[in-house]
Amino acid sequence: MATNSVSNRNISTSAACAVAQAAVEHASALGIAINVSVVDSAATEIAFLRMNASFLPSKDISKDKAFTAAGFAMPTMQWKEVLAGNVQLQAGIVERPRVVTFGGGLPIFEGDDLIGAVGVSGGSEEEDIACAQAGIDAITG
Repeated sequence: MATNSVSNRNISTSAACAVAQAAVEHASALGIAINVSVVDSAATEIAFLRMNASFLPSKDISKDKAFTAAGFAMPTMQWKEVLAGNVQLQAGIVERPRVVTFGGGLPIFEGDDLIGAVGVSGGSEEEDIACAQAGIDAITG
């Protein structure tokens, strides 16, 4: 009998919470306040943390960064390369709701399998990326 389905791997709840907590701890060490969202491979939110004093609009930006990183299985900061020299794509992608084309969203892989993504917002682009990476490092070693 033919199989008409696929199997998807997803980040566990406990791993998603560990990613979010580690990102917040890194932000605290940097002296910034962030929002962090962790989603599964289908971009469904699993964990979210908002630090006291973080910028309120950053809440939705963190969620959109995670959505974008999971949806395209690539870091949001890579959009700079993808968009370079492609005027039509540059014009079109920014019209898409929830797509973020600057750093702070990172996919989470287990081996070759996308299992989720993390989005961080509240610091500079470099700080957001560092916090997101610290979150991933907490579960990948």
